[in-house]
Amino acid sequence: MTAPNLFLTYVTDAQRSTAFYSDLFDIEPTFTSPRYVAFEVAPGVLFAIWTGHNEHTTLETPRTGELGLMLPGGGDAIDEVYQQWVAKGIRVSRSPTTTCSAAPS
Repeated sequence: MTAPNLFLTYVTDAQRSTAFYSDLFDIEPTFTSPRYVAFEVAPGVLFAIWTGHNEHTTLETPRTGELGLMLPGGGDAIDEVYQQWVAKGIRVSRSPTTTCSAAPS
């Protein structure tokens, strides 16, 4: 089976979102168009933003999503990235914790 290699996030403003993710991840896009921008985050793996068919969306349209980063170094490394993002003005909906909130299987 082929592994996923494109992770797409819907956005309202591609230009503003490109600036946001470029700054957040300290990375430049590998492809840019007015409505679609891609960042190569690993060889052959893209994180992309797309305005989609936005004729029915506004800035007030709720957008939800979740972005996961697996960081080496344990809790201290996670806290360091969290502090860096907060310093950039990122609104974090839930700060890092050492407890798991997932339901047991």
